[in-house]
Amino acid sequence: MKNYVLFDFDGTVFDSAEGITKSVQYALGKMGIHAETSELMCFAGPPLDEMFAQRYGMDAQTAHRAVEFYRERYTPVGWEECSPFPGMHELMGKLHAKGIKLAVATSKPRVFAQKILEKYSMQDDFDLVCGSEFNGERGQKWEVIEYALEQFGISPDEAIMVGDRKYDVIGAKKCGVECIGVRFGYAEPGELEREGAVYVAENADDLFEYLTK
Repeated sequence: MKNYVLFDFDGTVFDSAEGITKSVQYALGKMGIHAETSELMCFAGPPLDEMFAQRYGMDAQTAHRAVEFYRERYTPVGWEECSPFPGMHELMGKLHAKGIKLAVATSKPRVFAQKILEKYSMQDDFDLVCGSEFNGERGQKWEVIEYALEQFGISPDEAIMVGDRKYDVIGAKKCGVECIGVRFGYAEPGELEREGAVYVAENADDLFEYLTK
């Protein structure tokens, strides 16, 4: 059993696909690009500027502008279009009862993760909330994970990451941290296994069993 667990946010603790995809759709519309929200699930997880560049061939400046448009909708409306996955609030309580320290480690701007946790009265579920900043600081997943380890004052082998996308596994590996995947998030079939997740949990109860064995 690891004494420190780092959780991804979107697709792991919260189902936030609606707010993300609608805000991406809004941003693309502002740039004259039509897309259905069903086509935009790939934006749930990785840094937004990277996905705008990868999916639509935008240069860095254009991708940055797309992120600004995204936040025009996400900041007032989109951040609220989410809900915790079943059993996640209870899971955090059970892990804390075992003496395990918990952190959010997300590529999402930290301020949004904190607002969402507060809305659902889950702010006390985590000992740390680590994310990116609007100035571009900690824009990569591995940077967020590294920061969480530094804040806890621990070595990589004392922690484990939990996430729903390959970016979580890759970022954790770069920091020397093992990663558990969750089946209920936004990964494509086989994505987590291909990247080397040590286990893929089916639900919150399954996750608890693995994390406390």
